[in-house]
Amino acid sequence: MRITLVGSRHFGVTTLQMLRGHDVDVVRVVVADAEDRLAMAAREAGIEVVVQANPKLVVASEIAGGTDLIVTAHSHARIAREALAASRLGGIGYHPSLLPRHRGIAAVEWTIREQDPIAGGTVYHLADRMDAGAIAAQDWCFVGKGETARQLWERALAPMGQKLLAEVIDYARAHNALPAKPQDEQFATSAPALAS
Repeated sequence: MRITLVGSRHFGVTTLQMLRGHDVDVVRVVVADAEDRLAMAAREAGIEVVVQANPKLVVASEIAGGTDLIVTAHSHARIAREALAASRLGGIGYHPSLLPRHRGIAAVEWTIREQDPIAGGTVYHLADRMDAGAIAAQDWCFVGKGETARQLWERALAPMGQKLLAEVIDYARAHNALPAKPQDEQFATSAPALAS
């Protein structure tokens, strides 16, 4: 399976490491910043790196030819419809909430702010609307008393993302398709960036 990875930062790097140990071919890494640690890790591994022309949008020409699946890992860019069409199975991303709850850039922070007793993660199909595509896999965890957003992310949600992405990729390899369950819009909430 040929994968184009779009992402950044530590979660992008750990996702790259997971993919490389998972019997798939990461054919290209797409980043918004040429100096991002994911770009550096990809170059060290001999993987082609492409820097997005627009940091908010990934276009079809930035997806490697012959891509079977686009995987996003800590990317805040929208994947254009034409870019998704350039990939045989489309694309998936990981969102650190039980979608459709807490759609947006600050999902973990809103989980803490809303005092949710349960948190979770979702691997979802990339679509025109951010965080609104069909659900491919979900899992949940309890939120610890007094836990911060960063602590929750590092303890449970980031490792959960790696596990769920690996499960969905295994499913895609075995079935030549992605699992898909529509999100229930009546439960959708927004998680916009919080003022510092």
